[in-house]
Amino acid sequence: QVQLVESGGGLVQAGGSLRLSCAASGRAFSNYVMGWFRQAPGKEREFVAAIIWSGRTTNYADSVKGRFTISRDNGKNTVYLQMNSLKPEDTAVYYCAASAYLSIGFSPSRYNDWGQGTQVTVSS
Repeated sequence: QVQLVESGGGLVQAGGSLRLSCAASGRAFSNYVMGWFRQAPGKEREFVAAIIWSGRTTNYADSVKGRFTISRDNGKNTVYLQMNSLKPEDTAVYYCAASAYLSIGFSPSRYNDWGQGTQVTVSS
């Protein structure tokens, strides 16, 4: 089990940027695949990005590819989501999640530990 705490959300105008951080507890942080998901009101939770333990392999949803960048610092037990060129449709609660699987998964069911979420609101 790993405990996750997101931060960095807020209100930003369209075209702006935010960087989300996810601080994780536990000495085994580097053994987890880490992912970011988001959920807008009335919609299901959707995959945004994920990164394997080494950081070498990443995956992104088509809707954010080229705009968002996921990274991790295992020494700091932290995963980041740099969000650029934000759009109003990016507005959602963003969740950090950890997976015990060795490969990246795209379904929320693949992730067993979740943060509390951080709100991102993009105004037009």
